[in-house]
Amino acid sequence: MMWRLVSCTLCLFVFSQLSSWCVLATSAELDGEVQIEVLFKPEECTRKSKRGDLMNVHYDGFLAQDGSQFYCSRSDKAGHPQWFVLGVGQVIKGLDKGMADMCPGEKRKITIPSVLAFGATGKDPVPPNATVVFEVEVYSVSRGPRSMEAFGEMDLDGDRSLTKAEVKAYLKLDYERSGKPRDDPFYEKIMADIFRKSDQDSDGLISAKEYNIYEHDEL
Repeated sequence: MMWRLVSCTLCLFVFSQLSSWCVLATSAELDGEVQIEVLFKPEECTRKSKRGDLMNVHYDGFLAQDGSQFYCSRSDKAGHPQWFVLGVGQVIKGLDKGMADMCPGEKRKITIPSVLAFGATGKDPVPPNATVVFEVEVYSVSRGPRSMEAFGEMDLDGDRSLTKAEVKAYLKLDYERSGKPRDDPFYEKIMADIFRKSDQDSDGLISAKEYNIYEHDEL
């Protein structure tokens, strides 16, 4: 539909979607489950997203009740797609569930009950107990910097901590392996975002404990 192609600031109300959203919202609220509608899926899928993967995504959030838009990644943070690790709580629970098994280039409409979104308290401008709908477009899926194997590959000096140079070198190698090398600012942005979310003591290093969000005994 054309409204998806225009600037997010011009699509605050999506009148043509209201009736279907309300039906899905009612279903989601009754069973407490995420409802997924695949809008587009590429014929070839080189990698499906799973817990721990690093994803690059644009997503727009709407209230299911009236279709009003409360979030648009294309107008937030200079309009860049959002980077996050799937399945570890960096986004709401409903998105962690709803974006599993997605391919690069895939688009979904994900209806999320309040219990898996912003709950009984809400989060401004989302009111309490609100069912929300996200339209999601995935740009890339890559092995995230959270597996034990990845930690070993990144920790080049074996000191059980990761420097920015080690993380950046790993990201660059991973993208080159996939046949999709990118320019230096691309890796710098991902690396900076990873450290912003993971370097809890702000010492410029990601320790094994900070890295090990799954609490694997091996680390």
